[in-house]
Amino acid sequence: MEPWIAPRLEYSNITVGDVWCGTHVSAAERGHEGIVRMLLEREGLNPNTADTEYGRTPLWWAARHDQEGIVRMLLERADINPNTADTEYNKTPLWLAAERGHVGIVRMLLEQEDIDPNTPDTRYGQTPLLRVAQHGYEGIIKLLLEREDLNPNIPGPSGETVLDLAASREHSGIVQLLSLPWPSLPISIETGKAARLERDALPQGSLPKNSRKRTIHPSDGEKQRKKHRGAPT
Repeated sequence: MEPWIAPRLEYSNITVGDVWCGTHVSAAERGHEGIVRMLLEREGLNPNTADTEYGRTPLWWAARHDQEGIVRMLLERADINPNTADTEYNKTPLWLAAERGHVGIVRMLLEQEDIDPNTPDTRYGQTPLLRVAQHGYEGIIKLLLEREDLNPNIPGPSGETVLDLAASREHSGIVQLLSLPWPSLPISIETGKAARLERDALPQGSLPKNSRKRTIHPSDGEKQRKKHRGAPT
């Protein structure tokens, strides 16, 4: 599809890596499926090669820019690492796709057995679930909650939970979703940072029952929204 690229690779001073994932330009980022396919067929190519500026892999670039075809090709490789984060803010391909609302790519990544759905970034200190709850992407919330290894109770940097973020942004649909039984929510979810801060201040072993976890029922959605409307994000 890109006839100019094959002859260039025959020259010794131009490597596969130069074309595969440069510092500022990559075939994966720009959606050049023909180039990516041809390079993946070359012996000895490492699909996890990152750029030298911020450690961004081809999968990182493709997930960020919603290049579903390229993400699919990369995930077909047995040696692909779907969890490689950049070195700037520790954003994984899943984190990027989730933040940008790329439902198709999120679905493909979550189908990988070795994907880690709980890795937070270092810029916002949020897991993919927290980030998506803040943006209000219900479809991606559903996909994440279907993972049995998802931890919905990892708080944000200020102690905010996924319920805090959804309620404070008035994402009532997500608040309702969090009240339903999911593989990652078999019994309950943290009620919020206020309860947790109060709990942490008490001596160990003296926790009142209502300060632990409680099951959130669908009828609680509006109450939670009003309670947390002023919570910082």
